Amino acid sequence: MKLSILPSLVFAALLAVLSFTGTTSAAPADSFPGLDKQARDILARATPAAPHFVVYSDKGTSGITGPPPPSQVNGFNVFALSFLLLEGAWDKAEEWTQLTAAQRTSIKQQYTDAGIKLIVSVFGSTDVPTTTHADPVGTANTIAAWVKQFDLDGVDVDYEDFNAFDAGDGSAENWLISFTTQLRSQLPAGQYILTHAPVAPWFSPNTWGGGGYLAVHNAVGSLIDWYNVQFYNQGSTEYTTCSGLLTQSSSTWPGSALFQIASSGVPVSKLVIGKPATQGDASSGFMSASTLASCVAQAKNQGWNGGVMVWEFPDAAASWIATVRGSSWPV
Repeated sequence: MKLSILPSLVFAALLAVLSFTGTTSAAPADSFPGLDKQARDILARATPAAPHFVVYSDKGTSGITGPPPPSQVNGFNVFALSFLLLEGAWDKAEEWTQLTAAQRTSIKQQYTDAGIKLIVSVFGSTDVPTTTHADPVGTANTIAAWVKQFDLDGVDVDYEDFNAFDAGDGSAENWLISFTTQLRSQLPAGQYILTHAPVAPWFSPNTWGGGGYLAVHNAVGSLIDWYNVQFYNQGSTEYTTCSGLLTQSSSTWPGSALFQIASSGVPVSKLVIGKPATQGDASSGFMSASTLASCVAQAKNQGWNGGVMVWEFPDAAASWIATVRGSSWPV
Protein backbone atom coordinates (compact mmCIF):
# COMPACT_ATOMS: atom_id res chain seq x y z
CA MET A 1 0.00 0.00 0.00
CA LYS A 2 1.39 3.38 -0.95
CA LEU A 3 1.17 6.41 1.30
CA SER A 4 -1.02 8.30 -1.14
CA ILE A 5 -3.86 5.81 -0.73
CA LEU A 6 -3.65 5.27 3.02
CA PRO A 7 -6.81 6.10 4.93
CA SER A 8 -6.84 9.66 6.22
CA LEU A 9 -6.47 8.53 9.83
CA VAL A 10 -3.28 6.63 9.01
CA PHE A 11 -1.92 9.52 6.99
CA ALA A 12 -2.57 11.90 9.84
CA ALA A 13 -0.82 9.57 12.26
CA LEU A 14 2.21 9.35 10.02
CA LEU A 15 2.36 13.12 9.80
CA ALA A 16 2.09 13.35 13.56
CA VAL A 17 5.05 11.03 14.01
CA LEU A 18 7.08 12.95 11.46
CA SER A 19 6.31 16.34 12.94
CA PHE A 20 7.10 15.20 16.45
CA THR A 21 10.28 13.23 15.85
CA GLY A 22 11.53 13.82 12.33
CA THR A 23 11.30 10.07 11.62
CA THR A 24 8.52 7.53 11.34
CA SER A 25 10.46 5.11 13.55
CA ALA A 26 11.01 6.99 16.79
CA ALA A 27 7.52 6.64 18.23
CA PRO A 28 6.00 3.16 18.63
CA ALA A 29 2.78 2.34 16.85
CA ASP A 30 1.20 1.90 20.29
CA SER A 31 1.31 5.71 20.57
CA PHE A 32 -1.60 5.81 18.11
CA PRO A 33 -4.27 3.42 19.47
CA GLY A 34 -6.84 4.60 16.93
CA LEU A 35 -5.02 2.93 14.04
CA ASP A 36 -6.11 -0.40 12.61
CA LYS A 37 -3.73 -3.37 12.59
CA GLN A 38 -2.53 -2.80 9.02
CA ALA A 39 -1.66 0.82 9.74
CA ARG A 40 0.05 -0.09 13.02
CA ASP A 41 2.12 -2.74 11.23
CA ILE A 42 3.20 -0.19 8.62
CA LEU A 43 4.28 2.25 11.33
CA ALA A 44 6.21 -0.50 13.13
CA ARG A 45 8.11 -1.41 9.96
CA ALA A 46 8.66 2.14 8.72
CA THR A 47 12.22 2.85 7.60
CA PRO A 48 14.30 4.49 10.33
CA ALA A 49 16.19 7.70 9.70
CA ALA A 50 19.98 7.89 9.93
CA PRO A 51 22.10 7.11 11.84
CA HIS A 52 21.80 3.36 11.37
CA PHE A 53 23.55 0.99 13.76
CA VAL A 54 23.45 -2.45 12.21
CA VAL A 55 24.66 -5.80 13.56
CA TYR A 56 24.69 -9.06 11.63
CA SER A 57 24.23 -12.46 13.24
CA ASP A 58 25.22 -15.66 11.47
CA LYS A 59 26.97 -17.91 13.97
CA GLY A 60 25.14 -20.18 16.36
CA THR A 61 24.93 -18.88 19.93
CA SER A 62 24.53 -21.24 22.84
CA GLY A 63 21.09 -21.02 24.41
CA ILE A 64 19.72 -18.67 21.74
CA THR A 65 17.50 -19.62 18.80
CA GLY A 66 17.02 -16.68 16.49
CA PRO A 67 17.86 -13.17 17.72
CA PRO A 68 19.10 -12.59 21.28
CA PRO A 69 17.17 -10.67 23.94
CA PRO A 70 17.10 -7.02 22.84
CA SER A 71 19.09 -5.98 25.93
CA GLN A 72 22.12 -7.79 24.51
CA VAL A 73 22.11 -5.57 21.42
CA ASN A 74 21.05 -2.33 23.06
CA GLY A 75 22.47 0.58 21.08
CA PHE A 76 21.87 -1.04 17.70
CA ASN A 77 18.72 -0.21 15.78
CA VAL A 78 18.88 -2.94 13.11
CA PHE A 79 19.54 -6.66 13.61
CA ALA A 80 20.24 -8.71 10.48
CA LEU A 81 19.49 -12.44 10.56
CA SER A 82 21.96 -14.11 8.21
CA PHE A 83 21.56 -15.67 5.66
CA LEU A 84 18.67 -16.35 3.32
CA LEU A 85 20.26 -18.14 0.36
CA LEU A 86 19.03 -19.06 -3.11
CA GLU A 87 18.34 -22.57 -1.77
CA GLY A 88 16.55 -21.31 1.34
CA ALA A 89 17.19 -20.10 4.88
CA TRP A 90 20.39 -21.03 6.72
CA ASP A 91 21.95 -20.28 10.09
CA LYS A 92 20.19 -17.45 11.98
CA ALA A 93 17.64 -16.97 9.22
CA GLU A 94 16.76 -20.65 9.46
CA GLU A 95 16.55 -20.43 13.25
CA TRP A 96 13.91 -17.71 12.82
CA THR A 97 11.76 -20.17 10.85
CA GLN A 98 12.18 -22.83 13.56
CA LEU A 99 10.44 -20.67 16.14
CA THR A 100 6.69 -20.92 16.50
CA ALA A 101 4.55 -18.12 15.13
CA ALA A 102 3.78 -17.08 18.71
CA GLN A 103 7.48 -16.99 19.59
CA ARG A 104 8.27 -14.88 16.54
CA THR A 105 5.46 -12.49 17.36
CA SER A 106 6.70 -12.11 20.93
CA ILE A 107 10.32 -11.52 19.91
CA LYS A 108 9.28 -9.12 17.16
CA GLN A 109 7.27 -7.09 19.67
CA GLN A 110 10.21 -7.00 22.09
CA TYR A 111 12.45 -5.69 19.32
CA THR A 112 9.86 -3.14 18.21
CA ASP A 113 9.52 -1.91 21.78
CA ALA A 114 13.33 -1.59 21.96
CA GLY A 115 13.44 0.39 18.71
CA ILE A 116 15.32 -2.34 16.82
CA LYS A 117 14.31 -3.50 13.35
CA LEU A 118 14.62 -7.18 12.44
CA ILE A 119 15.69 -7.86 8.87
CA VAL A 120 17.14 -10.77 6.91
CA SER A 121 20.41 -10.63 5.00
CA VAL A 122 20.56 -12.49 1.70
CA PHE A 123 23.31 -14.23 -0.32
CA GLY A 124 26.52 -13.44 1.62
CA SER A 125 29.73 -15.08 0.47
CA THR A 126 27.96 -18.40 -0.22
CA ASP A 127 25.79 -17.37 -3.17
CA VAL A 128 26.96 -16.03 -6.52
CA PRO A 129 23.58 -15.32 -8.12
CA THR A 130 24.80 -13.71 -11.33
CA THR A 131 27.43 -16.35 -12.02
CA THR A 132 24.91 -19.15 -11.39
CA HIS A 133 22.33 -17.43 -13.63
CA ALA A 134 19.69 -16.96 -10.96
CA ASP A 135 16.73 -15.04 -12.33
CA PRO A 136 16.81 -11.63 -10.62
CA VAL A 137 13.06 -11.06 -10.82
CA GLY A 138 12.09 -14.53 -9.65
CA THR A 139 14.70 -14.41 -6.88
CA ALA A 140 13.37 -11.05 -5.70
CA ASN A 141 9.82 -12.39 -5.64
CA THR A 142 10.85 -15.42 -3.60
CA ILE A 143 12.78 -13.33 -1.06
CA ALA A 144 9.98 -10.79 -0.69
CA ALA A 145 7.45 -13.56 -0.09
CA TRP A 146 9.72 -15.07 2.59
CA VAL A 147 10.06 -11.70 4.37
CA LYS A 148 6.30 -11.29 4.42
CA GLN A 149 5.67 -14.87 5.50
CA PHE A 150 8.01 -14.55 8.47
CA ASP A 151 7.02 -10.97 9.36
CA LEU A 152 10.38 -9.22 9.15
CA ASP A 153 11.08 -5.54 8.60
CA GLY A 154 13.06 -5.86 5.41
CA VAL A 155 16.08 -7.17 3.51
CA ASP A 156 19.80 -6.52 3.36
CA VAL A 157 21.36 -7.45 0.01
CA ASP A 158 24.82 -8.82 0.77
CA TYR A 159 25.78 -9.52 -2.84
CA GLU A 160 29.33 -10.89 -3.09
CA ASP A 161 29.57 -12.26 -6.62
CA PHE A 162 33.13 -11.00 -7.16
CA ASN A 163 33.67 -12.87 -10.43
CA ALA A 164 30.66 -11.17 -11.95
CA PHE A 165 31.96 -7.72 -10.97
CA ASP A 166 35.48 -8.56 -12.09
CA ALA A 167 34.20 -9.62 -15.52
CA GLY A 168 33.62 -5.95 -16.25
CA ASP A 169 30.75 -6.63 -18.64
CA GLY A 170 27.96 -5.10 -16.56
CA SER A 171 26.39 -8.45 -15.72
CA ALA A 172 26.71 -7.89 -11.96
CA GLU A 173 25.43 -4.34 -12.09
CA ASN A 174 22.51 -5.21 -14.38
CA TRP A 175 21.55 -8.17 -12.20
CA LEU A 176 21.53 -5.98 -9.09
CA ILE A 177 19.51 -3.28 -10.81
CA SER A 178 16.82 -5.72 -11.97
CA PHE A 179 16.77 -7.53 -8.65
CA THR A 180 16.52 -4.33 -6.59
CA THR A 181 13.79 -2.88 -8.79
CA GLN A 182 11.66 -5.99 -8.40
CA LEU A 183 12.39 -6.43 -4.69
CA ARG A 184 11.35 -2.84 -3.97
CA SER A 185 8.16 -3.29 -5.98
CA GLN A 186 7.25 -6.15 -3.64
CA LEU A 187 8.51 -4.48 -0.44
CA PRO A 188 7.42 -0.85 -0.74
CA ALA A 189 9.57 2.01 0.52
CA GLY A 190 8.51 3.30 3.92
CA GLN A 191 6.94 -0.05 4.75
CA TYR A 192 10.03 -2.24 4.44
CA ILE A 193 13.76 -1.62 4.78
CA LEU A 194 15.91 -2.39 1.74
CA THR A 195 19.68 -2.05 2.14
CA HIS A 196 22.75 -3.22 0.24
CA ALA A 197 26.11 -4.28 1.67
CA PRO A 198 28.74 -3.71 -1.04
CA VAL A 199 32.47 -3.89 -0.44
CA ALA A 200 33.97 -0.41 -0.48
CA PRO A 201 36.15 -0.92 -3.61
CA TRP A 202 33.05 -1.45 -5.72
CA PHE A 203 32.47 2.31 -5.34
CA SER A 204 35.86 3.14 -6.89
CA PRO A 205 35.12 5.25 -9.99
CA ASN A 206 36.51 4.31 -13.39
CA THR A 207 37.58 0.90 -12.07
CA TRP A 208 34.77 -1.47 -13.02
CA GLY A 209 33.83 -2.13 -16.63
CA GLY A 210 30.16 -2.19 -15.77
CA GLY A 211 30.37 0.94 -13.65
CA GLY A 212 30.47 -0.80 -10.27
CA TYR A 213 28.20 0.25 -7.45
CA LEU A 214 28.11 3.82 -8.68
CA ALA A 215 26.17 2.50 -11.68
CA VAL A 216 23.87 0.59 -9.34
CA HIS A 217 23.36 3.68 -7.22
CA ASN A 218 22.67 5.90 -10.22
CA ALA A 219 20.06 3.45 -11.49
CA VAL A 220 18.29 2.33 -8.30
CA GLY A 221 19.85 4.25 -5.42
CA SER A 222 16.53 5.95 -4.78
CA LEU A 223 15.08 2.51 -3.97
CA ILE A 224 17.87 1.61 -1.51
CA ASP A 225 17.54 2.97 2.01
CA TRP A 226 21.26 2.84 2.80
CA TYR A 227 24.52 0.98 2.12
CA ASN A 228 26.21 -1.14 4.79
CA VAL A 229 29.63 -0.62 3.22
CA GLN A 230 32.17 -3.34 3.96
CA PHE A 231 35.39 -1.48 4.76
CA TYR A 232 37.22 -4.75 5.41
CA ASN A 233 38.55 -7.90 3.69
CA GLN A 234 40.13 -5.75 0.97
CA GLY A 235 43.84 -5.86 1.88
CA SER A 236 45.94 -5.79 5.02
CA THR A 237 46.38 -2.01 5.08
CA GLU A 238 43.08 -0.94 3.55
CA TYR A 239 40.76 1.28 5.64
CA THR A 240 42.74 0.70 8.85
CA THR A 241 43.31 4.37 9.77
CA CYS A 242 40.80 7.17 10.09
CA SER A 243 42.28 8.96 7.08
CA GLY A 244 42.25 5.81 4.95
CA LEU A 245 38.72 5.03 6.02
CA LEU A 246 37.28 8.52 5.74
CA THR A 247 39.14 10.77 3.32
CA GLN A 248 41.86 9.13 1.22
CA SER A 249 41.81 5.48 0.24
CA SER A 250 44.90 3.79 -1.18
CA SER A 251 45.88 3.75 -4.85
CA THR A 252 44.79 0.11 -4.93
CA TRP A 253 41.15 1.10 -4.51
CA PRO A 254 41.08 4.80 -5.41
CA GLY A 255 38.13 6.96 -4.45
CA SER A 256 36.64 4.40 -2.05
CA ALA A 257 37.03 6.11 1.34
CA LEU A 258 33.82 7.32 2.95
CA PHE A 259 33.87 10.96 1.83
CA GLN A 260 35.32 10.02 -1.54
CA ILE A 261 32.29 7.82 -2.16
CA ALA A 262 30.11 10.74 -1.13
CA SER A 263 31.93 12.98 -3.60
CA SER A 264 30.94 10.51 -6.32
CA GLY A 265 27.30 11.29 -5.61
CA VAL A 266 26.18 8.96 -2.82
CA PRO A 267 24.51 10.84 0.08
CA VAL A 268 26.48 10.61 3.33
CA SER A 269 23.28 9.66 5.16
CA LYS A 270 23.22 6.46 3.09
CA LEU A 271 26.82 5.47 3.83
CA VAL A 272 27.12 3.21 6.87
CA ILE A 273 30.66 2.32 7.95
CA GLY A 274 31.02 -1.44 8.15
CA LYS A 275 33.71 -3.10 10.27
CA PRO A 276 34.47 -6.52 11.81
CA ALA A 277 33.99 -6.85 15.55
CA THR A 278 37.29 -8.67 16.11
CA GLN A 279 40.39 -9.51 14.11
CA GLY A 280 39.01 -13.02 13.77
CA ASP A 281 35.82 -11.80 12.12
CA ALA A 282 37.59 -10.70 8.93
CA SER A 283 40.86 -11.18 7.10
CA SER A 284 41.71 -7.47 7.27
CA GLY A 285 40.33 -4.03 8.03
CA PHE A 286 39.91 -4.48 11.78
CA MET A 287 39.86 -1.42 14.06
CA SER A 288 39.43 -1.49 17.82
CA ALA A 289 36.11 -0.13 19.00
CA SER A 290 37.83 2.90 20.54
CA THR A 291 39.73 3.71 17.34
CA LEU A 292 36.57 3.35 15.29
CA ALA A 293 34.81 5.66 17.74
CA SER A 294 37.39 8.36 17.04
CA CYS A 295 36.85 7.95 13.28
CA VAL A 296 33.09 8.13 13.79
CA ALA A 297 33.51 11.37 15.75
CA GLN A 298 35.70 12.85 13.02
CA ALA A 299 33.22 11.90 10.31
CA LYS A 300 30.27 13.28 12.24
CA ASN A 301 32.11 16.57 12.69
CA GLN A 302 32.40 16.72 8.91
CA GLY A 303 28.66 16.30 8.39
CA TRP A 304 28.29 12.54 8.08
CA ASN A 305 25.49 10.76 9.91
CA GLY A 306 25.18 7.37 8.20
CA GLY A 307 25.96 5.12 11.16
CA VAL A 308 27.97 1.95 11.76
CA MET A 309 27.57 -1.69 10.76
CA VAL A 310 29.43 -4.60 12.34
CA TRP A 311 30.06 -8.23 11.54
CA GLU A 312 28.99 -9.90 13.85
CA PHE A 313 27.05 -10.73 17.05
CA PRO A 314 27.97 -11.94 19.66
CA ASP A 315 31.51 -10.62 19.14
CA ALA A 316 29.87 -7.22 18.89
CA ALA A 317 27.06 -6.59 21.33
CA ALA A 318 25.77 -3.76 23.53
CA SER A 319 29.13 -2.78 25.02
CA TRP A 320 30.83 -2.69 21.59
CA ILE A 321 28.31 -0.32 20.01
CA ALA A 322 28.22 1.85 23.13
CA THR A 323 31.98 2.39 22.75
CA VAL A 324 31.75 3.05 19.00
CA ARG A 325 28.89 5.52 19.35
CA GLY A 326 30.79 7.21 22.18
CA SER A 327 29.98 10.87 22.59
CA SER A 328 28.88 11.15 18.94
CA TRP A 329 25.59 9.33 19.52
CA PRO A 330 25.60 8.29 23.19
CA VAL A 331 23.60 5.20 24.05
